[in-house]
Amino acid sequence: MISRSTIDRIFESARVEEVIGEFVQLKKAGSNFKGLSPFTDEKSPSFMVSPVKQIWKDFSTGKGGNSVSFLMEHEHFSYPEALKWLAKKYNIEIEETEQSDEQKEQTNERESMFLVSNFAKDYFHNLMLNTNQGKAIGLSYFKERGFTDETIEKFQLGYCLDEWDNFTKAALAKGYDLKYLASTGLSIVKENKQFDRFKGRVLFPIQSMSGRILGFGGRILTADKKAAKYLNSPESDIYHKSKILYGIYQAKKEIARQDNCFLVEGYTDVISFNQSGVENVVASSGTALTSDQIRLVNRLTKNITVLFDGDAAGIRASIRGIDLILEQGMNVKVVQFPDGEDPDSFAKSHTSAELKEYLETAAQDFINFKVSLLLKDSNNDPIKKATVIRDIVTSISKIPDGIQREVYVQECSRIMDISERVLFSELAQLLKKEASQRNKPSSSYSNNVDPNQPPAEYFYDQEQASMELVKGTQVASQKIDQLSILENEIIKILLLYGNEEIDFSEELSNTDEDGKETFSNRKYQNLVSAEIYLHLQEDEIEFTNPLFQEIYTEMIHQLNQSEKLEIDKFVNNNNTDIASIVTSILMDEEKYQLSNWGSKSIEVKSALEVLPKAVSDVIYNLRRILIDRLVNEFLVQGKEYTNEEKEEIMSYNSLRIRLSEKLKRVV
Repeated sequence: MISRSTIDRIFESARVEEVIGEFVQLKKAGSNFKGLSPFTDEKSPSFMVSPVKQIWKDFSTGKGGNSVSFLMEHEHFSYPEALKWLAKKYNIEIEETEQSDEQKEQTNERESMFLVSNFAKDYFHNLMLNTNQGKAIGLSYFKERGFTDETIEKFQLGYCLDEWDNFTKAALAKGYDLKYLASTGLSIVKENKQFDRFKGRVLFPIQSMSGRILGFGGRILTADKKAAKYLNSPESDIYHKSKILYGIYQAKKEIARQDNCFLVEGYTDVISFNQSGVENVVASSGTALTSDQIRLVNRLTKNITVLFDGDAAGIRASIRGIDLILEQGMNVKVVQFPDGEDPDSFAKSHTSAELKEYLETAAQDFINFKVSLLLKDSNNDPIKKATVIRDIVTSISKIPDGIQREVYVQECSRIMDISERVLFSELAQLLKKEASQRNKPSSSYSNNVDPNQPPAEYFYDQEQASMELVKGTQVASQKIDQLSILENEIIKILLLYGNEEIDFSEELSNTDEDGKETFSNRKYQNLVSAEIYLHLQEDEIEFTNPLFQEIYTEMIHQLNQSEKLEIDKFVNNNNTDIASIVTSILMDEEKYQLSNWGSKSIEVKSALEVLPKAVSDVIYNLRRILIDRLVNEFLVQGKEYTNEEKEEIMSYNSLRIRLSEKLKRVV
């Protein structure tokens, strides 16, 4: 793990405006910077960076955070990868926390494998571009495929000489250990001999989402029937074929921006699409699609378009992967190319505009595609048609969202010319099998039910779900409308003005000898954070939102330690949920700069001017809600109250009236 001291140095050195400036064109806007959102297509800037607070906020998507969170959102780095990127940018040496000997050995093994893989990528690429044999064989092959110099450079394509151990000798001469050449599969070691796995092949480096070289795909250039046309690196500690998609590193930004991912089969499909201007494309590298691969795409978008060539047999084999995509709640579309065409050949034989137009117009919903495909085989055979229907309903059952399932059932009913009732019945049985642990009572229904209505068990499931939904909505509404809004406001005031010392006034009650009560005000100065803490402590109030409570607890700890809030610790918190909440709150007051109210002669009142009232109001409102709750707990229908209980209720009501008067509210 990266040491805490290193992380602190990274946060101290990193300037959010410098980091984001490498990816977004920023313009000065007062003390801040603004620009177009890198996450959506927009014409008016909604993206703001605060150098003072060292945070950013994209008001079009709601995303925000610090330098690390920007890299995680924009570059899709993991937390350690983002830290390492910043450390490299600011020339900070990374210190690792103490690890066990076994952990150190494992880390060193993996890093050594990454190093040798990166060397191999550079060696194969340079050999192809700078040697006569590389140019004549490897480079000429890619040129014949129509790939430009820019494309070859973008994907770092390469070539391994058709010699037994050319690469292995070069790697050993550079000091790389034969152990790691063997563990990555770059070299094959047998007894006292070693030779190159990819000899005589052009090479496609396979990269992780962060750009590290995991392995290679190699295509043979000779007509040797004994050798495989394509050869991949073997499974290793750094390369798992089922967990990576070719082209994900080059495609990730465009997938997120376009909010769609095209899925193809081969390396050249990806490269040809990129060269034609369609960059949001990845390949499963000729393997059956896996859940791990789908999760990679799911990190970037919920929409995936599967591209099939005209080979019907290949389509039937690949279409099984669609169910896996549906299981993860993604939206699936399908594009089939004309007979004899595949994504690579179609991209080469059409202009960029024609390709993009075809992808848009030929895309169809998966159910329409699957139905039309499977019905071709049924030949109006009732038994085969029944099998097709079950196959379709099985796919629909994979969809987590109930509304989407119902829409697809209705569409399937229309296309297949079969009643919705039958389809709903089949769907209900499948869902019960998949969720048998719920142990719901079965329902029977008579033969005279409306044939156009779903069966009873379907209604039962839907009714139960609706009841749960309504129940959940009522609880959530109560919290959001009252407590959460006030809790958010308290945290906001503490974050923005907790260290400010301002004037407060306190109402004092005095009773004279005749029992007459009079009131007076006492003015005093106090820190905003201390004022709020005293009131919440007096009423023994805890936040209902666990994240707010965690933030508040840390604030109290800081106040007890140094009598000052250190906001940076919240912005740079390892808990990304806390960092996100804090960033959103801190950037809210900057939002008006995007509209430039001053140029429209609209005065925005200073927050400090109304701060004393804001603090008082939020505390009084919180007390009012808590008192309402206590009163409601007492008011039980049909209950007879003791005199003591009646006095307590009257006391609470009196306090409610007093608070409402202070808030200038009508009870």
